[in-house]
Amino acid sequence: MTNHLPLRLEIIPTDGIIAKVQAHVPAGSTLTVTCLPHHGVGATVRTSVQLGRLGYKVIPHLAARSIGSRAHLAGMLRDCGAAGVTEVFAIGGDTSEAAGPYSNSFRLMEDIADLTGGTMAIGVAGYPEGHPKHNELHMLDVLLEKQHLASKVVTQMCFSASRVGWYAELLRREGVDLPIWAGVAGAVPRAKLISLATKIGVGPSLKFLNRKGPLARRLLNAGSYSSESLVSELAAMEAALAGIHLYTFNNVETQPAMNWGSREGAKAS
Repeated sequence: MTNHLPLRLEIIPTDGIIAKVQAHVPAGSTLTVTCLPHHGVGATVRTSVQLGRLGYKVIPHLAARSIGSRAHLAGMLRDCGAAGVTEVFAIGGDTSEAAGPYSNSFRLMEDIADLTGGTMAIGVAGYPEGHPKHNELHMLDVLLEKQHLASKVVTQMCFSASRVGWYAELLRREGVDLPIWAGVAGAVPRAKLISLATKIGVGPSLKFLNRKGPLARRLLNAGSYSSESLVSELAAMEAALAGIHLYTFNNVETQPAMNWGSREGAKAS
């Protein structure tokens, strides 16, 4: 399969993931490192720094509500900068209460820009199927408010190319001109995918996994999901998209995407 869109892989900062990445992902590839409540932002930054020093282009997720203070943020940004990190991904985070002054990603982005003099690129999240806690109008307003601080939009995991296309058209029509990266699930067991996707609020496009028929057979192989056909559809939308963001769930060794050959940097983002 040929994909002319740049590719980046999302990983989770668990024990052993660095060795796994080294074994299966070529140095120079772009990796994003998630920030989950039970791991904490410290694990994200430590993993990102180690991978950056190993020659990967790394984008750590910084969850606003997990950061205890402006000084805490400043220290993490210094560590990341020293490891060659030039971009972060700002999210609100899943914790119910803020550990410090950042209750949302906008306030966090302001301080990242201030502390780095605007040299650190900042990615933000997009929700083609809506946010589990906020309506679509609210999320669009939030994106418009902070786009002057952002470098790109990365969508939640979606299983429908048409929905991604609709979302890209919506953003352009409403005045969001940021590059858009389509979030796609990598090769992963069906049961695990459904469990994880449901938790993060993926909506109608997930329903195909429970259908029978040609579409389901094309997308599921021996109980596992494959994104190859979806990526082919998204590649045909190259004019609307800047790249593919692959959610690997740490299954980096099983990703057929590693053979696509087009990595971030091949196309301006």
